[in-house]
Amino acid sequence: MDLKLDPDDLNTCVQCGLCLPHCPTFRVTGDEAMSPRGRIQLMREVQDNDAPVDDDVLRSFASCVQCRGCEPACPSSVPYGHLMERTRETLADAKLMTPGWQRLAFLPLANPKLLQAGSAALAVANKLHLVPKRLGLPEEIRVDQKPIIASGDDVYFFTGCVMDAWQREVHHAGVRNLEAAGFGVTPTNELAPCCGALQAHAGLAGQTRTLAEQMMGNLSVDTRPIVVDSAGCGAAMKDYGHLLGTPEAKAFSERVFDIQEFLALHLEKLPAVSALDVRVAVQDPCHLRHVQRVHEATRTVLRPFVRELVELDDDGLCCGAGGAYSVLEPELAGDIRDRKVAAIDQVTPDLVASANPGCAMHLAGAGVPTIHPMEIVDRALRGI
Repeated sequence: MDLKLDPDDLNTCVQCGLCLPHCPTFRVTGDEAMSPRGRIQLMREVQDNDAPVDDDVLRSFASCVQCRGCEPACPSSVPYGHLMERTRETLADAKLMTPGWQRLAFLPLANPKLLQAGSAALAVANKLHLVPKRLGLPEEIRVDQKPIIASGDDVYFFTGCVMDAWQREVHHAGVRNLEAAGFGVTPTNELAPCCGALQAHAGLAGQTRTLAEQMMGNLSVDTRPIVVDSAGCGAAMKDYGHLLGTPEAKAFSERVFDIQEFLALHLEKLPAVSALDVRVAVQDPCHLRHVQRVHEATRTVLRPFVRELVELDDDGLCCGAGGAYSVLEPELAGDIRDRKVAAIDQVTPDLVASANPGCAMHLAGAGVPTIHPMEIVDRALRGI
């Protein structure tokens, strides 16, 4: 079967194994087929030697969290994330992955009215304790949230889909912080209802391309920065240049900033206030650390506003959230999370700062006191 992978990209991997300690699924299983090296070898066997795409092969590809922790560790710069996304897209197009019920589940993400209706139903189910606590959903999913009002046109603020529906309070905190630094903010709202990150992970990259083109068309009337407070969304939007392969997409991606990244560049514009009396551990979302590679900005922004920052001794190992991964692979996701929770427990923080909604919910499902970095800064600036 032709997986439509670039042979040069595949051959970049020399099977050295330096990726293995950085792969969460290999760490918890010890199975070579659950490692980046093993998955790339399977890609070669399928594409070059016409090996059958049987259940074991599909299981290997489906079990990847797509954290891309292997990429910074790789001396050969293997583009593993792009190889995996392309493999999943080919298999999904052939109806070998991502069954119909999963495809239906993604439809509301690009439709705000459908998402609102779905969130209302989920809120009721959550109140009736029908939603597993391990998913880490907020105790109260609000469906009548305060809208984000435009305050100027210095930057766009990407609101997106699930985070806007379930964690809009984080958006409000981020907007207040940008405004405190002197920036007028325009929320994207219906101009960019979804970035397509979850669809790309599921192999539905065609949907992601459609969403990317829609967003680019609506937000390219000027060249102002686009600020994003979800690490996964920011990573997807910064990858539009690769996804679409056009100069326009590349130029668009260069306008995208993670909110911590953006504020770190303008830290002197934030008011000087008293630090919160809290000990904060930083949990780096994989798409901030391994893909965007701007995770140090979180520390730069937080440091003036908390009593103490502490680091986890796990070299940024994935928490197991992986977008929809914790729903689709609950056992593996739970085993991976257990390692992260153990690392957190070792440093005894008051709060854990995580700049991605999926990570925050996944860790909260294990009782970890998780908060977005922008909420910490906002509390300090408001003295609460």
